[in-house]
Amino acid sequence: MALIVQKYGGTSVGDPERIKNVAHRVARFQSMGHQVVVVVSAMSGETNRLIALAKSVQAHPDPRELDVMVSTGEQVTIALLAMTLKEIGVKAKSYTGAQVRIVTDNAHTKARILSIDEANIRADLNEGHVVVVAGFQGVDENGNITTLGRGGSDTTGVALAAALKADECQIYTDVDGVYTTDPRIVPEARRLATITFEEMLELASLGSKVLQIRSVEFAGKYKVKLRVLSSFEEGGDGTLITFEDDDNMEKAIISGIAFNRDEAKITVLGVPDKPGIAYQILGPVAEANIDVDMIIQNVGADGSTDFTFTVHRNEYAKAIEILRKVQTHIGAREVSGDDKIAKVSVVGVGMRSHVGIASAMFRTLAEEGINIQMISTSEIKISVVIDEKYLELAVRVLHKAFNLEQSGSPVLV
Repeated sequence: MALIVQKYGGTSVGDPERIKNVAHRVARFQSMGHQVVVVVSAMSGETNRLIALAKSVQAHPDPRELDVMVSTGEQVTIALLAMTLKEIGVKAKSYTGAQVRIVTDNAHTKARILSIDEANIRADLNEGHVVVVAGFQGVDENGNITTLGRGGSDTTGVALAAALKADECQIYTDVDGVYTTDPRIVPEARRLATITFEEMLELASLGSKVLQIRSVEFAGKYKVKLRVLSSFEEGGDGTLITFEDDDNMEKAIISGIAFNRDEAKITVLGVPDKPGIAYQILGPVAEANIDVDMIIQNVGADGSTDFTFTVHRNEYAKAIEILRKVQTHIGAREVSGDDKIAKVSVVGVGMRSHVGIASAMFRTLAEEGINIQMISTSEIKISVVIDEKYLELAVRVLHKAFNLEQSGSPVLV
């Protein structure tokens, strides 16, 4: 008998018929003798509907009240799934994040999990129940409802698997695993049987929508066995996310190409080239809880320099407003931006032992006339910022250049 945590996304529970399909899948696992905890998202489109409703009465909804509102989406789903399971003869009990006591910090709309009290869940499992938990939500230490940000149900699932020391955490979604890139852009994209946590963490952070980055961080930290599977196809092993790049894994230098359309670039022109200027620019941005991604500071000339960084497109206007307020204070000549950019990245642990990946990437883009605006690298990834209109072309030509539809061996000559 194994303890399995299964997470089902919004499309998997998008209507009553799909919820019935999930219930029958869960029932089969329990009939095999497994203990099952199910984490679900709101029904497809529901969170967006609730956010739009909030904005109809308040242009910039109060974060605390917004969390109270959007958390109801998952509450509907857990009740429907628990009722459906009972209807087919399976003992089931639903829990909101607050009822479980998933304790988070108080950063509304993007909270982080601090602790989980799994005692009630264990008791219910031992009594033969399937436990259905609302993803995406928790409570802070004062009892305020919080949400974990987009994709937070993945994090809930993995965090529960860690707390319960589950044998496996299965993430069911509308794809049957992790692909070398988005098959909607590159039909030849290949499903990976395995991928390392390190590679998956990079892909998630760089725009891959299969898993939320914090869920991968949790899984890696607590050694949770993680598998991505399809909600709509029976059978299949999906993609196993592993701890080690062992001898049995696919030997690819590049594992995948990630991209992110949700980027915006901000440049602060003509700031004094002196110690502390980066903090003076980014400090106010950080205080507004805005995440900064890529950063470039140009070589100083005549005592001044230009400072460029990227933020999420949704926070672009807010970041520009903040910097223009402090522009005079930091001695900047101008604050400008561009919210029509995209980031494309190649990822692979094979970069550690192979040279020429960057030059192959840059040459491939140059041959298509795609200008690179910013570059960022780590040990196993290379990211570039380009004009948004070239995004799909860049992904296709890079996927072909690195031969990802087959062995994943790059063309370096």
